[in-house]
Amino acid sequence: MAGRPGPGWGRPFPRECCEGLSGLEYGQVDVTVMAWLFGYVDVTDSAFIVATLSIAFNPLFWNMVARWEHNTRALSRVFGSPHAACYCLGAVILLLNCVRSHCFTEAMKSQPKLEGLDCHWAYCLGLAILAVGTLFVTTSFLALGFTGTFLGDYFGILMEAKVTSFPFSVLDNPMYWGSTAIYLGWSLMHASPAGLLLTAVVAISYTIAMLYEGPFTEEIYRQKQKGVKSK
Repeated sequence: MAGRPGPGWGRPFPRECCEGLSGLEYGQVDVTVMAWLFGYVDVTDSAFIVATLSIAFNPLFWNMVARWEHNTRALSRVFGSPHAACYCLGAVILLLNCVRSHCFTEAMKSQPKLEGLDCHWAYCLGLAILAVGTLFVTTSFLALGFTGTFLGDYFGILMEAKVTSFPFSVLDNPMYWGSTAIYLGWSLMHASPAGLLLTAVVAISYTIAMLYEGPFTEEIYRQKQKGVKSK
């Protein structure tokens, strides 16, 4: 998802940098931010609509497929084993995430930049946020492994114990929040109000996904513990 520095990376800080933000009433930001963003974003633009649908579709898809597999074991039968089925779903999820990132970037390109964010400090802040998000996503994957990351517990591939190492020691659901941070950083690097609005859609989509995934996953491991105790 990361790309090359945008135009003007080698220039000194312009005086007008961030003047577009000087009129904001930060005490009322909770009321005005979304309206402010909508003032800069054409939500009827086809690229923006496609990006929004892609963002909303991904967690809906993997949750529906994973629950269907948990209830039927259909994918495990088709692919011959739970591991093969999980790896296949993981590959599809990765592909869909690439499509989502492409749609996200195209939506940013199709709409104007925000002059107040088109400066060095915003670019550097975005780069730092993107780096932190990448750290959370990468370390989450290393801690969980492929099957742990891509819903292996829905396939009956359960972990022996809850992962408590970094980044799970500092943040719940670091994969989701890390991914959100990547999109936030990418949007700031492009000075894109459309990207900021789409990042909010990412955060909302992941929050809804967590509300469904958390209790369901806990129930899977609760059933596992019952099975162990009954032996």
